[in-house]
This record gives sequence, C-alpha cells and structure tokens, in this order.
Amino acid sequence: MACAADPAHNLERAAERIEDAAARGAKVVCLQELFRSRYFCQSEDAAAFDLAEPIPGPTSAALGKVAAARKVIVIAPIFERRAAGVYHNSAIVIDERGAIAGVYRKMHIPDDPGYYEKFYFAPGDLDFTAHPTAYGKLGVLICWDQWFPEAARLTALAGAQALFYPTAIGWSPEMTPATRERIRDAWETVQRGHAIANGVFVAAVNRVGVEGDLEFFGNSFVADPFGEVIARAGASGEETLIVDCDLRLIEKTRRDWPFLRDRRIDAYADLTRRFRG
Repeated sequence: MACAADPAHNLERAAERIEDAAARGAKVVCLQELFRSRYFCQSEDAAAFDLAEPIPGPTSAALGKVAAARKVIVIAPIFERRAAGVYHNSAIVIDERGAIAGVYRKMHIPDDPGYYEKFYFAPGDLDFTAHPTAYGKLGVLICWDQWFPEAARLTALAGAQALFYPTAIGWSPEMTPATRERIRDAWETVQRGHAIANGVFVAAVNRVGVEGDLEFFGNSFVADPFGEVIARAGASGEETLIVDCDLRLIEKTRRDWPFLRDRRIDAYADLTRRFRG
C-alpha cells in the first residue's frame, strides 16, 4: 500500500483493502509497517510523536470492527504510545472476534541515514512469541528484525507456523540499478533462509511509493517452509496477495530437513555475547 499524508485516509484505505482481501478468501491479513502514516523516520522531528496512539486505541477499534465483521485475523502495525515519552514500533494481532489477541514490539531498532528509528522507538520487551489464532500460530516481527536469524529462530521455537514481517524498506536516489537489485535480493534471500532453517512460512509485507528521499520497493512475498517463493507482488503499484498456505507442509518439510532435531543447544551459549574474540 502507498501511504498518504493523512493518517485517517490511510486507516480508511487499509480497512477497505482488508474487506477486499476477506472477500477474496483471506483468513489472515497483514498490513505494512507504520501503515497509518508516511515513513516519518527519515528525519528526527519531535512533532512526529503526535502520530502515536495507545493500545487499545483508534486503530485497534476501527480494524477490530472489520475483523469481527469479516471473521479474519488482522496484523496491524502501529506507532504505539506506551506512556508519556515512551514509544514503540509495534504490531497488534486482532482476532476474528475483533479483540486484541497479541502485541509485538519491534526488537531491533535501526539508526541509519533515512532510518532514524532510535530517536522515536524504545526497543521491544515482549519477547519473541507465537500468537495462537483460529487459523494457526502466528509470529510477528517487524522490518529490521527480518535480518536477524535469532529472532526468526526464537519465534519459531515458540511455536509459530508463519512469520509475518511488516516492512518499510526502500532505495535512496543515489543507488544504482545494480545496487538496488542487490539490496532487494539480499532482503528476500535472508528471509527465505529463515523459512528454510525453521520450516515455517514467511510473509514479508512492504510498502510502495516515493516518500521523501526513499522509494519503497514493494516486492512483498510469501515463502513456503522449503524457502520457495509461492507469491510475489510487484515493485511499484499497490497490490494485495492472496496466498494459500498448507500448514501440513511444515510437518513434511521438518521430517525431510530436521534442523530443529539436530540443533546443538549445548554448544550455543556464546550467542548471548555481543562478539566472540
């Protein structure tokens, strides 16, 4: 989805697209990272904190009505105001009754040119978990989290059958076509690796459109537990992917590739260290 300047418009547009997805057979609908606004983290501006909202709040109330009416699960990323001066890049899982079934707060917070998120967001503190729903156990991680195998592993170990990655990633104007392709390819490859290593489905949901200095490159996709991309969106226009995910493939794939069986959990203590050396 491309985002307009008006948060109310973006919320209304998202609700319409959830309705459309449900009408086309979707049971779980995931929106992109910070879908209610343009990507404000390209600069450090205290006025942007006014975009934040509590949980529960306006977004959970509005999308809860849609979820209940259509009997779908909605994963809705929001800018969370937890308390005065404490904000998170979060996602709520709304169940088919319209109730909040889970909350995830982004764990890995970037601080790079065009992505000054540490100015806005405190790191998450709700651990990596699987949210039980009527349509499976869903893991939710957010954007920068998608580069970290530890996050995917711990969420899969919590029982997640699918990992959802709401995302806002794009190209800057000075990047050459070759650099843009390398970035997009690396982004997809690492997430397909999470699907393979954990024997789960992976769904990456990116925004599209030009906002400030960033051109968001779309390419939202779903990979199966073998790491094969079974659906992919385009790079520019708005698009909703409806993808059938047979959860029985998880059992079959893990029998063929028993990575979880063969993990050497007795030898991994150094993973808790920043660097060994």
